[in-house]
Amino acid sequence: MTATDPRPLIGEPVSLDLLNTRWMHEGVRQDLLTGVDELAIWLRSVGLDGRFTADEATLTHLLTARDALDGLVDSPGDAHAAARLDAVLDHGRIRATLTADGPGERPEFTDPAWGAAWTAARDYLDLLRTAPDRIRGCAHESCILHFFDTSRNGTRRWCSMAGCGNRAKASRHYARSRDN
Repeated sequence: MTATDPRPLIGEPVSLDLLNTRWMHEGVRQDLLTGVDELAIWLRSVGLDGRFTADEATLTHLLTARDALDGLVDSPGDAHAAARLDAVLDHGRIRATLTADGPGERPEFTDPAWGAAWTAARDYLDLLRTAPDRIRGCAHESCILHFFDTSRNGTRRWCSMAGCGNRAKASRHYARSRDN
């Protein structure tokens, strides 16, 4: 039997999905990446299970990348967090290739155990190139999830309208009804 991903928000770009391996549930911080079995769940959830192995070394390197990303998303100019992300990126590179379909790229790693961490770090660079202002944290005060705002007008505020957005609306409604 394959375990399911218990997180409330999945499907974000790999770098933000990695950050979302920590979330709040009823006021208690949860962490998906507590062991190799949970790493396998995450790798499967983001479609990396065919490329990288769920083992202790991969988990250790992935947690290093998550901590660096966490520092950068919360404080984009943090030189220490940038240096930590650069250290992760030092473990891989892109090799240009020519395939039957034309030009291509293939990632190479100093050690395959760095592959998932490097992939998440590289994804974050791609998001920064694309639209750094669309990398957001949920606006709900008790939520720690992140998302890439793909809405047309770029005004998404919640990780999920069904979850945090609804809780915020209900809270505002309750406050208004109490004041009347």
